[in-house]
Amino acid sequence: MTPTPEGCAMPSPIDTILIGALLLALVTVESGGWFLTRVSRGLAPANALQQSFFRAGHAHAGVLLILSVVILVVLPAAALEGGWLWVARLGVPVAALLMPAGFFLSVLGRDPQKPGRAILLLWLGAATLTIGLLTAGVGLVAGGVQAL
Repeated sequence: MTPTPEGCAMPSPIDTILIGALLLALVTVESGGWFLTRVSRGLAPANALQQSFFRAGHAHAGVLLILSVVILVVLPAAALEGGWLWVARLGVPVAALLMPAGFFLSVLGRDPQKPGRAILLLWLGAATLTIGLLTAGVGLVAGGVQAL
């Protein structure tokens, strides 16, 4: 944690690098949005299941990447260290990879009628998201209480 002249904590160099990587990853979400416009115009064939899973994967990717940045910005105020800090730091970004992958990869093919086995990635991502959010949330509450 690097203090600023005003006394506010800034993200660590590791967190700053991770924030930069997450912002760059949003470019893939942008290209996914372009793909969704092709699907909606009938230029990329997709059945109803694929359309809904593509939308869900796209939305989860964007929201979870932004949430990851927010968590990393406030993480210096958390009362976490060691492995717990890493869980709080990486839980949501890992979920931002796993959950959309589960949505997209589970409906690959010409005309799938139900999600394939890759749907497991969605549930692994949901577990990772929950663990990361709980760890960051508890750490931030504890850090706030310590700062009183």
